[in-house]
Amino acid sequence: MTVKTVAANCRFCGYQCGLSVTVTDGRVTGVRPDPERFPHDAAIMRRCKRWPNAPAILDHPDRVNYPLKRTGGRGSGEWSRITWDQALDEIAARLAALKDKHGPETLATSIGGPHTTYWPLHRFMTLFGSPNNMGIGQICWNPGVWVNTLTYGWHIDMELDPHMTNCAILWGVNPADSDNSLFWETVKLYRAEGKPLIVVDPRRTATAEAATLWLPVRPGADPWLALGLLHVVVRDKLYDEYFVANHCHGFDRLAEHVRLYPPSHVAGLTGLPAADIEKAARLYAAEAPSTLYTGRGLDQLGPNSIPVHHAIAALRAITGNLDYPGASHISEMPDFTPEADLELSAALPPSMRDKQLNKGKLLLQNYAAFERVRDLTMKRGGRLPLRYLTSAHPNLVWQAMLTGDPYPVRALIVMASNPLLTQADSRLIHRALHSLDLIVALELFPTSTAMLADYILPIAGVLEKPVLETKAGTANIAYGGDAAVRPYYERRPDYDFWKGLGERLGQSGQWPWADFREATAASLKPADISWEDFCAQGIYAHPSNYLKYSEIDSDTGRERGFATVSGRVELYSEVFAELGAAPLPAPQTQAPLTADFPLLLMTGARYHPYYASSHRRLPALRALHPDPWAEMDAATADRFGLAEGDAVWVETERGRARFVTKITPMNPDAVSVEYGWWYPEKPAREPGLGDMWTSNANVLTSGDYATADKLVGTWTYNGIPCRLLRAGM
Repeated sequence: MTVKTVAANCRFCGYQCGLSVTVTDGRVTGVRPDPERFPHDAAIMRRCKRWPNAPAILDHPDRVNYPLKRTGGRGSGEWSRITWDQALDEIAARLAALKDKHGPETLATSIGGPHTTYWPLHRFMTLFGSPNNMGIGQICWNPGVWVNTLTYGWHIDMELDPHMTNCAILWGVNPADSDNSLFWETVKLYRAEGKPLIVVDPRRTATAEAATLWLPVRPGADPWLALGLLHVVVRDKLYDEYFVANHCHGFDRLAEHVRLYPPSHVAGLTGLPAADIEKAARLYAAEAPSTLYTGRGLDQLGPNSIPVHHAIAALRAITGNLDYPGASHISEMPDFTPEADLELSAALPPSMRDKQLNKGKLLLQNYAAFERVRDLTMKRGGRLPLRYLTSAHPNLVWQAMLTGDPYPVRALIVMASNPLLTQADSRLIHRALHSLDLIVALELFPTSTAMLADYILPIAGVLEKPVLETKAGTANIAYGGDAAVRPYYERRPDYDFWKGLGERLGQSGQWPWADFREATAASLKPADISWEDFCAQGIYAHPSNYLKYSEIDSDTGRERGFATVSGRVELYSEVFAELGAAPLPAPQTQAPLTADFPLLLMTGARYHPYYASSHRRLPALRALHPDPWAEMDAATADRFGLAEGDAVWVETERGRARFVTKITPMNPDAVSVEYGWWYPEKPAREPGLGDMWTSNANVLTSGDYATADKLVGTWTYNGIPCRLLRAGM
C-alpha cells in the first residue's frame, strides 16, 4: 500500500481553496485544509461544509464515469456506454454535417460551474467559426466590468483593508453566506476596529446583521438609492474637489443630473428613510479611504443594472475613493498569458462576427462596441477577454433554435452548465432543447439538462485535474495548483474534449499542448514562474499598484490618466453617448405593485452549502438544508396567512413554484426565493427530469430580449411582480 500527501485545491466554488490530500494507492482517502496555501488560514476553511465532501463526490454512485450515448427518445433516460474515441468521432461527424448544411454559427455552447476552464471552449468556438457562446454573464460580472471599464478605463478590484479603510459599503453581496469566506473574515476584522459598515440588501442577511447601518432597499430600486447618495455628496460638497477638478469628466453635468434625486424623493422609491440615505452618504464621504463593494445582486436588475453600476462608479470617483489603498483600485493586465490570448478570439473572421445574434440588438455587448472599448483600454495595454463580453444573449439563442431566425441553431454543447435551472424562462429552454439535432453535455452528474443530451461525457472534477483561476485575465493574480490524483474511471479534463474534438475538425495545429497541465504551465511562463513553484505557493500575485493615473508617461511627460475617451474618469460617458445610450446614470421605471401582484420577487439567493444547482445530491450537505426557502418578513407572512415552515406557492405572470416559508427581517414589499433547486433523487428522465419543475425559481422568470437592458442584455431577476398562495389552497 502506497500512502502520500499532496497539495491540491477544492473546486466546490469559485475560490479553489488549498487542500492537503491523502492519497492511498491512487485514491483520495482524506482531505484537510492546507494553511500553507490560499487562503492561508485553516480556521476560515473549517467554516465551509463543502470541501470535506471531496472524497464522497469522487466516488459518488451517481457520477458519470464513462461516455454515454442516448439510445431512446430524448429525455428517456436510456443510454449505452461507448468509448471516448467513438463519442468524439460521432460528435465531430455530426457537427461537420450540420456546419456544411447551416454554417458554423449553427453551434452554440453554454458554460458554467467552477470545476471547468472556459478558454478551451472559447478557443474551439473561434476555430470552428461560431460566435454563439453563451452563459450568464449578462446577470453575473458583465454589467460591472463594462461600466467600470468605460468609467475608469479598466476593471476594478474592490478592496477592504481592516486597518486602513474608514467606511465600507457592501451592496448586493452577502459574504457571510456565499462562497467567499476569506472576504467575510476580512469584514469581521474590519468591524472589530469599530468602523462603520453599511449593508444594502432587501434581506437582513448574516452580513447585514454585522452592519452599523442596514439599508433594506426595495428590490430593483438600487439605482435611485445610488443617485440619492450622489445628491447628498454633491449638495453638501462632500466630494474630493481636487480629484474632481483634475481627474473627472462631466462633473457639472452629473451635479445637475443628481439634483433630481434628493433623499426626500428617493425615500419613496426605495422604501428607505431619507435620514438613513443622508447618513450613509456622509459616512462614506467623510474620510477617505472608503470602499464600496458590489455583488451579483446588482447584476440582476434588468434595465436598471447599468444605471446603478454607473452611479456607484461615479460615487467612488467624486469622493476620491479610487485607485487608493483601502479603497477600490484599478487592476492591471496579468504578467502571465491572459485569456484574451488563450481564447484566440481575435482570429474570428469578420464574416462570423457579422453573424453574432447580438448585432443590431444590443448596443454594447457586440463585436463592434467591444473593439471600440478595446482601442481605449489599449492606451494602457489592457485587453479584456472578448468571448465573455460578446457572449450571445441566451434568449436570442433559444429563439433561434425554435424559429430558425435569423438562422438555425441546431447544436448545443453544454459544459458544466444546467440552463434548465440556472437561466431565465425554463419552459422556453425546455422547448428549445427538445427541438435540437444534437446536444452534448460535459458533466460530473446527470443534471436536468444533461438528461436531454445525445451524449454525456464524464469530465474530471475536484482533485482530478490542475486548477488555474485568473479572474478572466483582468487582474495580475492567479491561484490554484496541481491535481491530487489521476481522473477516476474514464473521466477526462474538459480540455481533452475540446482538443480532441478540435483535432477531428481540422484544428490540429492550434492545440500545441499535450494536456491541460502543460497548457497551464505554458501560460505562466511569461511571468517567469514555473508550474512547480506556482503549485507550491498556490498563488501568484504582485502587490497592488495605486495612483496609476498620476504616474508620468515617459513618452509624453504627462500624467498617465485613464484609458477613456477624455483621459479622465468619465462621470459623463462619451462611449454611451456615442452608442445612443444615456451618458449619465438614468434608471428605468420600477415594476409597479398591483392588487394581483402586490410583492416584488428576488430569485437569485444562494445559500451555503449549495452552489447554483450543485451539491444537492450529497447527503451530508442536503441534510444541512433540505428544503428551498421563500423568505419574507413577518408582516408579509401574516398578510398571506403563512407561518414559518409552511409550503407556499410563489406566482408571477410566467408561472408558479413551491417553496418553504422562512420568516426573516427584510423589506416588506419583497419576497426572496432560492435559485437552482431541483430533486436529483427523483427519476432522471422526462417528464420530471429530477423534479425540476416544482421549486425552480426560473419557472417564474423571463429572459426576453425585448424587456432586457439594451446595452448588455441583462434580464430581471430582482424586482419581479409576484404574489403568494399557501400550498394546498
